[in-house]
Order: sequence, then structure tokens, then C-alpha cells
Amino acid sequence: MNLLKEVLKYQVYPAMGCTEPVSVALCAAHAAKELGEPVQKAVFRLDAGTYKNGMGVRIPNTDGEKGNLLAGAMGILIARPELNMEILSAADKTILQEAKKLVEKHALCMSVAPKAHGFYIEAELTGVNGHTAKCIIAGGHTSVIHLSKDGVIKEENTAGQTTRRAPEFKKALKQASLQDLLDAADNADEEDLAYIKKGVDMNLKAAELGQALQKVGFYIKELVRKKLLQMDLISSTKILTACAADARMDGQAVPVMASGESGNQGVVTILVPWKVGKEMDADEKTILKSIALSHLLNGYVKVFTGELAPICGCAIAAGVGATAAIVYQQRGNCAQAVTLAINNIISDIGGMLCDGAKSGCALKVVSSTDAAIRAAYMAVHDYGITEVEGFVGRTAEETIQNLGNISSVGMRRVDPMIVNIMQEKCNQ
Repeated sequence: MNLLKEVLKYQVYPAMGCTEPVSVALCAAHAAKELGEPVQKAVFRLDAGTYKNGMGVRIPNTDGEKGNLLAGAMGILIARPELNMEILSAADKTILQEAKKLVEKHALCMSVAPKAHGFYIEAELTGVNGHTAKCIIAGGHTSVIHLSKDGVIKEENTAGQTTRRAPEFKKALKQASLQDLLDAADNADEEDLAYIKKGVDMNLKAAELGQALQKVGFYIKELVRKKLLQMDLISSTKILTACAADARMDGQAVPVMASGESGNQGVVTILVPWKVGKEMDADEKTILKSIALSHLLNGYVKVFTGELAPICGCAIAAGVGATAAIVYQQRGNCAQAVTLAINNIISDIGGMLCDGAKSGCALKVVSSTDAAIRAAYMAVHDYGITEVEGFVGRTAEETIQNLGNISSVGMRRVDPMIVNIMQEKCNQ
């Protein structure tokens, strides 16, 4: 198995809008296409992380509207699952108005699936003629594990293929060593590098669009303008990543290249090493290979912490990838230096909570950007946090596994608690 190609295929893809509500729309679209008639009722059940991530983030092509429920209604009306994670690009004003009508007349309901562990979306539709259809996406944002009509399970090649192969590549990723991932990045071929460059170009366009918004990126620029910050490599990189995240969280109709099945993780994973590499005059092939390593490590962290974790993936998992990529640009295939960088950044921001997708995610992207560059600089000069401190392990793999245990076991009650807080605010 070529692990890099598997990660690029299943975890690195264009996505328009926050990936959780988009996946809700995709699940609804699969069910609606199978149903083949107008929908009278729709019931959605989501894991707590997906439910949380869709509550406060704006949806593309909705003039600033928010919520998983609206995204699900739009997916029902679009009914084109072949668009994958760019499904909301097909939305127009007519679809938006019809989706709002479905929500307003309470034709849709949504709840947290209490027994769901890991990524889980279920859409159960009832049509005007009494037929039913059900789709379940689980284990990944595009991984259909169940599709049926009137209780009869249907076969769908693309969905079935994804379902069979995704666990296989994730199992291989979980068993990989840091050296395996470094070697995989070293061996990236021209096809891999061309695809990675496509992601760079896509995310740079999103950052350019975000510059027009008066959000996080704007205020960092204001700090520079008022000479409270210098316009240096760190500030310019933070502005770049903040603007890209600003555009996504604002619901701008612009795709980004995701990493680890997350758009904001794609922003950090791709743009941080790209900007730093260019500023430090690394050659482009090395920069692109470093981004390959960044994608691999982002995915590696997430097989331990979970697809949607109580800790912030766009800061921590993507930050691990970005800091390793910067070290790779300077020190090459040096597992010792990369280990120091990984330990440094996890020691720094390893406890950052995820409280759902929203405009504030750009702040966490900025913190990750800053921490990744700082951690890499120390590691390049052979300084790093060691196993005698906190939950840092003897190896990078052990540190990441410790982080995964803290996230998946120690923080098991965090997501339900955050969801309860968010729901209480909505009901006030």
C-alpha cells in the first residue's frame, strides 16, 4: 500500500464550507437520490462532535445562514451526491428558499445519537408517497456505510469501495512509524506533488478572498499597521492562514483543499509550510514534499484522537503536520529533529478545546500557525521538550498516542457537555 496516495485520496480533497454540515448535506443527498420523490419528513442523528461543529458556522450560498439542519435540507433538495464535499456549490436562491420552508414547517428534526462513537451521520427520509430511504455516513466525512430504500439495502460502488478501503488505510496509518511517514514523503512522485500543489493554489485563493473580510486576519494586519506587531515571517503567515479560515467560517462560496477531512486543518497543514518555505527560499519540490509529510502526520494524529475530537484538530493535529514540514524543509529526513518539533507543539497547545466550527476557529488557526513555526525553529536548533515533562513520550509516536488517550478516554464527557452548553444558549 502506498500510504501517501491513500491519504491524499481519502483525506485530502476539495471542500466548500465547513466539512461537518457539508457532510450532513451529502448524507441527505444520498438518501434523497435513493428515495426519488419529494420529502415529507427527515430525521437526522449525529454524533456529538458533528452536531457541535454545525451549530455556529455559516453555510455557503445561504447569505450567512447557519446550522446542520439547513445544510441537511439543502442536501435533500440538491440530491446530487456525486458532487461529494462540494455539494453546496450547487445551491442557489431557489434551493435556499425551499430549504428554509422545509425547516420552518418542521419537516426536519435533528438530534445527537447517544450511542455514536466517532464520526456518525444518519439521514432517514420519508417521501410524500410513503416510501422511505436511509443513508448512514460513518468513520469519515464521505464514507457511506449504509444506503437503503424501503428497508432494502442498495449497492453503490463508490460508497462501497470507500467503506471497504478506508479502514484499511487508517489501520496502516495507525501502525506506521514517524520514519515510515518521512520516507513516504521523500518518495512522493510527480502525480502526488501536482495534486498537493493544486491544494496550495486553492487555499491561497481562499486566503485572498478572506482579506476582504473584517475578521481575524484583518485585525492582525491592524496590529502590524499600528506597529504593535512587526510584518515578519510569523505575522505574514498568521495573516495568510487567518484570512483563509475567515473565508471558510464566513460561509464564502470558495473551496479549500482539506486535510484529514477538514478544511481548516487543510489551511494550516498546507499554507504554513508553503509560506515558510517560500520565505526561507526552500526549493518548491522540497516544500511540496514537506506538505506531503504534513498531510500524513495530520492524518496520523487523528487516527489516535478520532475524526472529531474534544481537542482542536485545526490547531493540534494540523499544527503537528505543519511544524514537522518546516523542520523537513531545513533538516530533511531527520526523525530526531522532527520528533523535537512534535513534542514542542503538543506541549504548547495540546490542551486546546474544540467548541464547534465558527468564526473563532480562525483564532485557533493563528495560534497553531505561531506555535508551529516556534516549535520548528527550536527543533531545527536541536532543542525540544523531553519525556521527563508532562505527557510527552519517549518518541513522537508515544507523545501522539498519549494525546490520543487524553482526548478519547480522559475527555470523553467534554463534547456532550459543550453540546449541552450550546443547546442551553439556543433555548434562552
